[in-house]
Amino acid sequence: MKTRSVLLLPLLLALAGCATSPEPAPSAVRMRPPPAQAPAAAKTVAPTFLPRVMVIVDEKSLGTVATADGEAMAAKKLIAMDVPVVDQDMVRANIARSKQMLVAAGDNRGAAALGTQFGADVVLIGEAVAKPSARRIGDTNLRSYQAVATLRAVRTDNSATIAAASEDVTQVGLEDVSGSAKALRAAGEKALDAILPEMLAKWTPGNAAGNAFPHRIEMSVGGVDQMWKLKAVRDSLRGRTEDLRNVAQRSYTAGVAEFSMESSLPPEELAEALVLAPPEGLKLQMLDIAGGRIQARAVAQ
Repeated sequence: MKTRSVLLLPLLLALAGCATSPEPAPSAVRMRPPPAQAPAAAKTVAPTFLPRVMVIVDEKSLGTVATADGEAMAAKKLIAMDVPVVDQDMVRANIARSKQMLVAAGDNRGAAALGTQFGADVVLIGEAVAKPSARRIGDTNLRSYQAVATLRAVRTDNSATIAAASEDVTQVGLEDVSGSAKALRAAGEKALDAILPEMLAKWTPGNAAGNAFPHRIEMSVGGVDQMWKLKAVRDSLRGRTEDLRNVAQRSYTAGVAEFSMESSLPPEELAEALVLAPPEGLKLQMLDIAGGRIQARAVAQ
């Protein structure tokens, strides 16, 4: 009996060991890769110096009737983008004939020359034409009107085209004048929405690698009731080559001269410099300095 117990003991121990299941080895913890981050949206880099733009668009409603809706729309959009715009009334008053010749010839050099006269960095030039279709739509009084707007942006410093757009639309209307105008506005807006972002994205100042003249300044000088005073003021501004560049006399009316320029100094510092070093035979009185504009008066010494 004792011998049987001794023989059974190893068997029982073996059976007990088999019944007890070993604990599973801890499985390796799988590290989940961090979620992929969405690529950051590309930032729109604003130009360090926004160009001054002059708009010249030859518009014809019904193929022959001249309008100016496109120019007004372009100026409104540019102003909303904080882009300085040449006074369109002044442009139309001074280059009515040149405008027609310029657009007909499509001459970039002519556009650049005209823009330089008005202190513009870029000339937005083109044409827009709207015409009605020959037939009515079905048995109705409706007629379709097709308009085409073609624009290009030309730098005035090198006559290069930096952006271009051409868009056409078709509108339906009951009456020729309103239908044609509606088509012109639609085509013009479509072309402007295409060209303006491209124009600003490609614009760089003349010395893009670190603009040394970042301040666009408009200056009005009164009291220049004699031509020698006007010449003295103009020569003084153009002689400050370290502080100023692209000094352009925009107009001279009733003893008031208007200038535009690019300055290495902000307006308030430039005003101080002009008072301390005035034009020959004159002294300058500063009347107002605000928003990139200086108003001054010249007084004979």
